[in-house]
Amino acid sequence: MGAERPGVPPWSLAIAAMFSVQLGSALSTHLIDTVGPAGTAWLRLTAGGIIFLAIARPPLRSLSRRDLPVLVGLGITTGLQTMAFLAAIERIPLGTSVAIEFLGPMVVAAVHSHRRRSLVWVGLAGIGVVLVTQPWDGTANLAGVWFAALAAVGWAAYILLTKKVGERFSGVSGLAITIPIAAIVAACVGVPRAAGHLTMGIGAAAIGLAILLPVIPYAFELLALRRMPPTAFGTLMALEPAFGVVLGLVILHQRPSFSQLVGMLLVVAAGVAAQRAERRPGDPGDLERDEPSTGPSPF
Repeated sequence: MGAERPGVPPWSLAIAAMFSVQLGSALSTHLIDTVGPAGTAWLRLTAGGIIFLAIARPPLRSLSRRDLPVLVGLGITTGLQTMAFLAAIERIPLGTSVAIEFLGPMVVAAVHSHRRRSLVWVGLAGIGVVLVTQPWDGTANLAGVWFAALAAVGWAAYILLTKKVGERFSGVSGLAITIPIAAIVAACVGVPRAAGHLTMGIGAAAIGLAILLPVIPYAFELLALRRMPPTAFGTLMALEPAFGVVLGLVILHQRPSFSQLVGMLLVVAAGVAAQRAERRPGDPGDLERDEPSTGPSPF
């Protein structure tokens, strides 16, 4: 029994995964300045896809026609979601982008909970997002807000499609197929944008960012989910917008106003409350037995 208890607590793995996601997002802004959001998405997804292919070696010969639609769908969703989120952080602060994006999984959780009170937490998060985006401010970047909203839709679709892929593939073998598809999707826009700017330094940066996001987060999330209750994991994941604010401040020097901080606290509180109020395991409304209702972090 004692040999089955690793020294690293599972909650620390979840925290490390969130930190890696937001650190990768914050550091991506420097690459965005050179090759644009789509170019950054293409480079990062390509590097990540190669790493996953080397690690997982997916059983391509055993794929059936039934598997293809969901794999392709998840790949396309991942590619579009990644480009949308990077386009958002190019225009608006990282913390704001994450707060808006987090509405996606919250809506999915509320719809699948079959409880009216779940809509209260979505509404509270919505109020928080309004305070964070400050639409009454004439300087608000509407394009950035719309891209973040598109990323929220992408995260919601990602959760639903990941559930289906997870039912058919074990470990990261599904990712080893979907991430290369996502890279191809991003290449349609990213290659023309990145052309002429590719250097050894850019390539090295892309590999480093791919390790930060998605390789490390997904591995840590898998390890954490094996050793802690889904609701506890989901509660921790609700802190992700706060990580976005902190790293946006430390790395990108993006200082939120008081009302934006209040809005961010509302988003985090709504996410935590939604997880704490989640129904008992085994109820028919469960989104997924072995995963939190908010789902893993998107790429």
